[in-house]
Amino acid sequence: RYTLVTGVQTCALPISKSFVKKFIDLLALHKLNRFHWHLTDDQGWRIEIKQYPRLTEVGAWRKQTVSGHWRRNEPNTYDGKPHGGFYTQADIAEIVAYAADRCITVVPEIEMPGHAQAAIAAYPELGNTDVLPPEPLEVSPDWGVNVHVFNANEGTILFLQGVLDEVLALFPSQYIHVGGDECPKREWHESPAAQARMQELGLADEEELQSYFIRRMDDYLVQRGRRLVGWDEILEGGLAPNAIVMSWRGEAGGIAAAQAGHDVIMASNRYTYFDYLQSEDRDAEPLGIGGFISLEKAYSFEPIPPELTPEQGRHIIGGQGQLWTEYIADPRHLEYMAFPRLVALAESVWTPAERKNYADFRGRLSTHLQRLDILDVNYRKPTD
Repeated sequence: RYTLVTGVQTCALPISKSFVKKFIDLLALHKLNRFHWHLTDDQGWRIEIKQYPRLTEVGAWRKQTVSGHWRRNEPNTYDGKPHGGFYTQADIAEIVAYAADRCITVVPEIEMPGHAQAAIAAYPELGNTDVLPPEPLEVSPDWGVNVHVFNANEGTILFLQGVLDEVLALFPSQYIHVGGDECPKREWHESPAAQARMQELGLADEEELQSYFIRRMDDYLVQRGRRLVGWDEILEGGLAPNAIVMSWRGEAGGIAAAQAGHDVIMASNRYTYFDYLQSEDRDAEPLGIGGFISLEKAYSFEPIPPELTPEQGRHIIGGQGQLWTEYIADPRHLEYMAFPRLVALAESVWTPAERKNYADFRGRLSTHLQRLDILDVNYRKPTD
């Protein structure tokens, strides 16, 4: 079984190989057996793909980064500093082996068809060229949901399958994450080429076009003995038959998928998004995306919803904590956001619901925090 995972994004914040190893050591300490590694996004492409060198020559670097919170319809300021970096395939192999020695499987994520601007900046033909602005796209300096997405042409699908060829050679994980989240359909709606593609395939709307895109990746992975994982948006337009749903927008998507007989990883942003603040007093915390998840809230996470029958509940194969790094300045900040909430999540997911006891957990936590002190982990001091 998938059991427990922690996901970390390195697209916004390039994280050194040495810190990735330290983080893996901390996962092993807490009996977390998967490391979900988000490696591509609008703001950076962080994995070397040898047959497509511009993905890192161009896509791994942005000219500057928005300062503070990005606002869609308001003026933003920028730091004016180039930002980037990527992991070579040798780096990846070293980290995968390091994790395996600690009984942790690394699950890679290559985003598609949304969160694609870094790749389109490197290879413009991957975008919806008939509706893109005349000037070339650059790697995005902004956070948020980006309207520039991959086109659904056969050449683009084969390009991304070529990327996955190299990804599969590096990652022995049975599970391969392809994103599928936050893919605006505006460009497809406005693109004559995308509309013609939909007509050619007999698809009713843009949601079905995304479903077609994901199904192609599902078929590709099944043929190679792997399983596709995608965020719960892959339910829209029809779910690929072998796909695993990672339910992040609450529990509803995961419940629907499990009731339909699909495997699910629960990753609800109500309990498991550790880029959310740890206090309702925003000024008392480092810069964060917003939201609020307390230590007690993280401990209360229960991956198997009560709405499911025992048979349906067997399709919940794990839970996951998320650390998105847009507003995380450095590894010490990352540690602060992760711990001790990750400690609470680990105990919660490994503990049957009827045995959970937050007061007992808090009574034992002080001893564990002494271990984190010895390991030089910059955790947040609990106050609740």
